[in-house]
Order: sequence, then C-alpha cells, then structure tokens
Amino acid sequence: MFTPGIWRFRRLSDTMPEMLNLQREMNRLFSNMGQKSPQEYPAVNIWEKGGSAVITAELPGIDPEKLDISVSGDTVTISGEALRETLAEGEIYLRQERGIGNFKRNIQLPFQINAQEVEARYEKGILVIVLPRVKEDLPKKIKIQ
Repeated sequence: MFTPGIWRFRRLSDTMPEMLNLQREMNRLFSNMGQKSPQEYPAVNIWEKGGSAVITAELPGIDPEKLDISVSGDTVTISGEALRETLAEGEIYLRQERGIGNFKRNIQLPFQINAQEVEARYEKGILVIVLPRVKEDLPKKIKIQ
C-alpha cells in the first residue's frame, strides 16, 4: 500500500535535538504566564496636561520616605522597596499576591523634562508625578507672513 519512497523516515535520535529545542522554547514562553515582570511594577498611567506629563503610579503600603524619583533627560525613574507585612502570631497567609522587595521602573517620555520643576505627591497609595516639559522642547507656533 505505502512504499518507503513516499514517506521520509528519520531516526528518533535525529529528531531529538529539534524536539528539545521546541520544548525549551515552549517552557520559556509559558514560564511567566500570569506573573508580572519586574519592569511592570509599579503600574502607571501617563497623560499630557498643559505642557507637562502626569504620571500616576499604584504603590499601596509603601512608605513615601523610601521612594526615590529621579529624572534624567527624557527618562523618569521610580524606585523603592515594598516591605513584607508582619503577621501576628498564629496568622498565616491564605493568598499573597502583592510583591515584596526592591523595585525600579524607568519610564521614557517623548520629550525632555525640566527636572527643576518636577512635583511629586503621595496620597492613599497613589504616587502622582508632574513632569514639566523643557521650554525649548515645547512646540512653537510659526507665524506665516
């Protein structure tokens, strides 16, 4: 019915390296499913308002004194440490989804930031940073003559 000329036969030992590569790639793709990667923390919203960028970042339970915000050119860096909650004796976690430890997030904006006029405030677990644009980087209206 079928002759060997119709099908290409390969030995199992010839296909094993390809199978192992495929397995390694699948493991890499699905290893972080459902987990946030470090560059995604803290979650942020960014919008432009009156020549400034406004960033809001979710940082529940963080001591504002332990937050560090730095600006360099068109990049703002938010870093700090989320401390472990201490449980009373006899208490155990049933679920622990909030991350602990050090974090650092670099956010690049489409314009240069005036570092001298940056404002930041922290209220109810939300960090708000107002990043004014450098005056020379603002769009200029050209008058047609």
